[in-house]
Order: sequence, then C-alpha cells, then structure tokens
Amino acid sequence: MRPINILTADKSGQTILKQLVKAAKNPVTILPANQEKADEALYQTQVTTRSLMGAVIYFTGGILIDNGWIRILGCGSDSKMNRSLPKWNKGKTFKEFGKKPTYLLIGDDAIGGLFAINGGALGQELGKVYYLAPETLKWESLGQGYSEFLDFCLNGNLDLFYKGDKWEGWQKDVATLNGDNVFSFYPYLWSKEGKDISKSLRTIVPLQEQYDLTISTIKQLGL
Repeated sequence: MRPINILTADKSGQTILKQLVKAAKNPVTILPANQEKADEALYQTQVTTRSLMGAVIYFTGGILIDNGWIRILGCGSDSKMNRSLPKWNKGKTFKEFGKKPTYLLIGDDAIGGLFAINGGALGQELGKVYYLAPETLKWESLGQGYSEFLDFCLNGNLDLFYKGDKWEGWQKDVATLNGDNVFSFYPYLWSKEGKDISKSLRTIVPLQEQYDLTISTIKQLGL
C-alpha cells in the first residue's frame, strides 16, 4: 500500500478536473471534501491524484450531475452524500482494501442504476465503464474509460441516455434526494408491468437496500 504522500505527489489531475467542470454543459455540483476523509479514501483506493479518478476521490466529496440525477463517488461528504468510493465498494467488489477488484463501482443514479469500471467480471472490455440499468438488470459497456465517462456525464445528452426513465417533475424530486438514497419503483422497472415509469409507485429507499435487492434479483433470475 503506497503512502498518501506518494499518491498525492503529482496533483495534475485536479487541473484537468477543474477545466472539465468549468466547461460542463450539464448542471454540476461539487460536494466539499473533508481532508481526513480525502486522505483515507485515496489511500484505500491506491490511485494517484495525477489521474482524474484520483482527483475526484481526493478533491471532492462526490459530484452531483443533472440536479443530482447522477452521482459520481468521491471521498464522501457530510452534507449530501456520505459514501466514499472505496468504502462503498468494500464487501461488494473486493473484501479488503488494496485487493484488485473484478469491477469497481464509481457512481450511480437516482433510479438505482450503477456505473462500474470493468476489471474482468462484467464483460470483455477491460477498463471500460459498464452500466447496470434497472430496467434490464444487465451490465452493458458504454465503451468509455473513466475520463471519457466523466466527460459524458458533464457534457453528454443525458435526456437521450435516460429516455423513458424520467417522469414529469423529476427535477424537483431529485433535487431533494440525498445522494445515499434512490427512488424505488413498483412495479419493478424490469418487469413487464413497470415499463412506464410515470405509472409506477415511487418511494425513497437507501441505495444499499436497492443494491442488495438488485443483485439478489439478478441471481434469482439467472442473469
């Protein structure tokens, strides 16, 4: 495990992050980073601040995009999203800090969709970001690395990407949603009866609860 002074020796990733955020076309909020949490999260993840991922982990508590519809994991923030990237992954994608995960969860969205970097468990495209859509329960490659994915979140056509997944007044609902919670739907979005999200019953649940349900359902359905 490399010490924090080695991991933060080159902070050039912060410059790139600032440039990306400044030029962003989509609404973006940078959550404040606590120094103690930042040191801990970067050490546990073992990436450097030369990388864009390292910069996000070390210099932000997380990033909220499109009124909080998408949440990119950082070191965790006391205000809007307490989860850090490494702690959110521990017990899910690896057992102990420092172990190489077969995939790494890097973000999620307000309807329970998950974004992860593939380390071999999700498909053939290693190092690419995959998305687990709640309406399909299947991991699908976005064909983008971490930097490309972040750029897409900041500048891409998110309404097209999430076509059919948003309801009237979603901006107001999502703006008040804590980044550690998600909307849960019934009928389930992956079911035949749940195809029209505007007709589903919508409740707020902890993301951990929704994550456990999603993974359990995938196993039960043999996906």
